[in-house]
Amino acid sequence: MRRFGFLCLLAAGLLQAQESPERPNLVLLLTDDQSTLTMGCYGAPEARTPQMDRLASEGLVFDRHYVSTAICMASRASIMTGKYEYRTGCNFEHGALLQDHWEESYPVLLRRAGYRTAFAGKFGFEVAPAPRTRGILPEGDFDMWGGGPGQTWYETARNESMKAYAERHPHSTRAYGAFGRDFILESARLKVPFCLSISFKAPHRPVTPDPAFDHVYRGVKFTRPPNYGRRNGLHFSPQSRQGRQYVRFSEWGYDEDYDRVMALYHQQIHAVDAALGMIREALAEAGVADETVIVFTSDNGFLCGAHGYGSKVLPYEEASRVPLVIHDPRRETTPRRSAALTGNVDLAPTLLDLAGLEPPRGMDGRSLLPLLQDPEAAVREYLPLINVWGPAPVHSLAVVSSEWKYIHWFHGADGFVPAEELYHLDADPWELTNLAPEPAHRAALQTLRRAYDRQVADWKARAVPYHDYTRFGVLFDRHIPWSEKVSRP
Repeated sequence: MRRFGFLCLLAAGLLQAQESPERPNLVLLLTDDQSTLTMGCYGAPEARTPQMDRLASEGLVFDRHYVSTAICMASRASIMTGKYEYRTGCNFEHGALLQDHWEESYPVLLRRAGYRTAFAGKFGFEVAPAPRTRGILPEGDFDMWGGGPGQTWYETARNESMKAYAERHPHSTRAYGAFGRDFILESARLKVPFCLSISFKAPHRPVTPDPAFDHVYRGVKFTRPPNYGRRNGLHFSPQSRQGRQYVRFSEWGYDEDYDRVMALYHQQIHAVDAALGMIREALAEAGVADETVIVFTSDNGFLCGAHGYGSKVLPYEEASRVPLVIHDPRRETTPRRSAALTGNVDLAPTLLDLAGLEPPRGMDGRSLLPLLQDPEAAVREYLPLINVWGPAPVHSLAVVSSEWKYIHWFHGADGFVPAEELYHLDADPWELTNLAPEPAHRAALQTLRRAYDRQVADWKARAVPYHDYTRFGVLFDRHIPWSEKVSRP
């Protein structure tokens, strides 16, 4: 019965889309590990991102956009499906995305509704028929495929689906731009609406910048943010220091070679900027620029030495808050910004809404079209920030609003004590002061605790019953003593 209802909904959505006089083309560009502080439009003083900044000047920049899980596999599944990690059951150490979730992803639904679809780059997860079974890449669900398994390669020739671009573009970043150009020109020739999804490997490690841009950041000295370095992380919970994020501050050279490390990191992003330019040129050449919506974002951020940490995963700003720019040329093109709270789960329902399709009822995300119409509006009050990957002490759940963030570290074994952190992001955007112990902020703490408790209750009610997600509903419950948590099966 549930399946029949979904098919009726899909048929209605298809009819609505066919009757709609405006079905814009859609382009989703996703980077990997891109900090918000790498783009001029986000105030990065040394950033050289002319195409990204041009896109921002013509569209809407989101200043409070977060990934609900700051690691690529889970985040990408959330982007595709519009569901939180505990609703997809997809992450490293847990399992693949199941087929029934994939059937309700934005690429599948758009293709069924008549869109021509393409994917290129790092797909990030596999699709499996059942829990604990082997998954595959769903390349047959796209009209044009340039994707790859695992982390993929920066060397274009090593990516099987992209070999045709290797001679002209030996580095994969601009090869993906060329792939996008071909798909756009062919789709425009066929006169069909299209959805292009490109998932750049850049700037993910291993550090492999395109040598064509070696000159761009040569000799540049990078401004360290106010929260740079170990001294600015002493107020964080001891649990947060147990993952690889802590040691990578030194292992990756943020402590002693900051300028060189940041130059290489930014150089990789500059190549993405060039690929964005290639795609926009193709849209103009094909004559479809005025009817194509471009969404630019990242699967997670990067700590880059903030608070004395490297990598991502943690619920702090540099890892969990990411760039988001949406350019809809059919709307006002003067520079605009939105401080509304948004999340990666909001992208799928937004793309479907743009295409005139009703998002499936199971999506956690909210369409961002109201913000495109009115940047001062709001679509949600809170968003969960999840980590159930890596060492047990670093597992955490947080809730963030447009003003506040609350983090609960539940682990209470091996000398750790459960801890909580509270940050007033409006007054303290660098998260330099934990207000949880302060009596003056007791009311805010209680409000955020209640929001956190509601999120835990939702986890208990709706988490998938596989891939080891149900037990976290108990572990995250701050009302259950640690001794009782560890005694439960």
